Amino acid sequence: MSFIKPIKVYFSNDKKLIHALKNIFGFFPGNIFLYKLALRHKSIASDPKKNSMDCNERLEYLGDAILSAVVADFLFKKFPLKDEGFLTEMRSKIVSRASLNKLSEKLGLNKLVQFDQDSNNQYRSMPGDAFEAFIGAVYLDKGYIFTKKLITDNIIKFHIDIDELVTKEVNFKSKMIEWSQKEKKNLEFRVVEEIGNGYKKIYVVELLIDAVSCGRGEDYSIKKAEQNAAEHACMTLINQTNNPVY
Repeated sequence: MSFIKPIKVYFSNDKKLIHALKNIFGFFPGNIFLYKLALRHKSIASDPKKNSMDCNERLEYLGDAILSAVVADFLFKKFPLKDEGFLTEMRSKIVSRASLNKLSEKLGLNKLVQFDQDSNNQYRSMPGDAFEAFIGAVYLDKGYIFTKKLITDNIIKFHIDIDELVTKEVNFKSKMIEWSQKEKKNLEFRVVEEIGNGYKKIYVVELLIDAVSCGRGEDYSIKKAEQNAAEHACMTLINQTNNPVY
């Protein structure tokens, strides 16, 4: 009976997408419609007034919740002696928009997303959004147990370095503030752009040191966007220590 699925795939109009997902994640999709929807960005929704029903936003919402729950469970069991603060911080590192964007690009999932390529928008969060929507599609198609195993065994195990995340600096904003005070530099976080609206609004924050731009970051909250901008600035300081700006 194992040959039936490949035969069905061969005659499917979506065989290219099915094979792509099989190569990336190791399984054949059941309800391919869910995965096509998960990879459909709102920029190509047929009805702007009802775009949440014709794009991946609803699946993204569901996938975000499933991913967060699975990661929380994984960390709770992996670190039995760590407190709530540590676990929350570790979960944030794994499911942050920047991390999910990188993961989606590493897997090649971002290349399967359908979006309006003629638009002037850069859709900075699109790879990570698609990854969350994909998780939502897997959950509806295969169930929670299958999805949990996929996330823990196929994604966390092979694509996320937990030991590295433990030691990774998170509060870059505090680090930059301390550095600026020590070096007597004027540091300012400034919101320079807002993309979208409502709960999907993305804030773009620029970090200025003595009125010179040193880093940019973005996220759905200003606080997290500031953290991302501070991280960018920290990397700039490390890589350009001889830069006269500093």
